[in-house]
Amino acid sequence: MTRLTSCADAEAAAARAADEVARGLRDAARDRGVAHLALSGGTSPKRAYELLRDELESWEAVEVWFVDERCVPPEHEQSNFRLAREALLEGAAGLASERVHRMPGELGPQDGARSYETELRERLTAPEAASGGRPDSMPLLDIAVLGIGPDAHVASLFPGAATLEEREALCLGVSDSPKPPPERITLSLPMLRAARRCLLLATGAEKSGAVEAMLGAPSSHAPASLLRRERLTVVLDDAADPTPHAR
Repeated sequence: MTRLTSCADAEAAAARAADEVARGLRDAARDRGVAHLALSGGTSPKRAYELLRDELESWEAVEVWFVDERCVPPEHEQSNFRLAREALLEGAAGLASERVHRMPGELGPQDGARSYETELRERLTAPEAASGGRPDSMPLLDIAVLGIGPDAHVASLFPGAATLEEREALCLGVSDSPKPPPERITLSLPMLRAARRCLLLATGAEKSGAVEAMLGAPSSHAPASLLRRERLTVVLDDAADPTPHAR
């Protein structure tokens, strides 16, 4: 079952999300010696990142990845990496630059996706493969932080897109995003579903319908509904909560 927590307002939701992520990173570092965190862009996660920066006492054991990226240079105002760097990465105590793995959006969607897939496979271990299981097992992120669009898209996986049919790749190029810019790089749905935990943060009344669709029957028309629900934590403010108690 999906864990859903509704908070009074956007600030409280950001604080709750930061606390959840920090706790998950501590647990992963304690259990496995390293914590792999994937970040998304967007307005909802930004404040949570600012709070998370100081919520975790040390970032020495954390490897930072990205859920998706626009195909722009890293200094561009639309870059998810730039948002994360300014809100979180620059002030994270003990976080070494070589542990931050940005998606190379400047390479374009296909070359950028291939480059990032190679890095993911080199740096992330699939436990089944390490213990003698299938060699093609999906590498695991510990926590993926997600936002949700009003159309219930997550990462750069949009309603009805062919990318939702991918079953093996870790990372995909997108050339026809319905949101500008059209060219993007995104983790695949199987990669997100394999993550030990996904935390989705949604704030504002314009997200209420998307959250409702996410909690409904799984459908390619609402990509967020295809996430693995037993591994999904949803943090909302009351405005984004579609459940009856919030009305």
